[in-house]
Amino acid sequence: MFNLSSLFNIANFYVLPFWGLMIFLPRWGITKKVMESFLLFLPLIGLYIYLFVTSLDPQSAEIWSNPDLTALTSLFSQETVIFAGWVHFLLLDLFVGRYIYLAGDQNKVWTTHSLILCLFAGPLGLLSHILTCALKNQFFSSTPPISGEATGVLKL
Repeated sequence: MFNLSSLFNIANFYVLPFWGLMIFLPRWGITKKVMESFLLFLPLIGLYIYLFVTSLDPQSAEIWSNPDLTALTSLFSQETVIFAGWVHFLLLDLFVGRYIYLAGDQNKVWTTHSLILCLFAGPLGLLSHILTCALKNQFFSSTPPISGEATGVLKL
């Protein structure tokens, strides 16, 4: 068994260089190369799988299959489960931040404010990016937006 406190600190520090690259060095070639790769997510995915599997027991499996707020509150009072939830936040916020960064680069949209919001409150950063794209396309675009461009959608 790993020391959860140490893993928690490692997970928190792990994401910071990626956020730093996107926020402070967005035009650096290495930033774009790093952020175009999905490999940066693998350590967090591995940690999430470890935490998820080690926190499973018959009671938690039953709660996941038929969740209600009271049962989830009880489940998330367990250290391993809340840590898995935190890694889930770290991972998905970084994924959304990566999306904002790449979409902003592709569509020439300023993203620093949206990335900072996303780092601290993921959905607010995404909303900020959507609104920024819409404002840019409404007031600063000489040509009509391509399908999906108003929200900064990347076609994968």
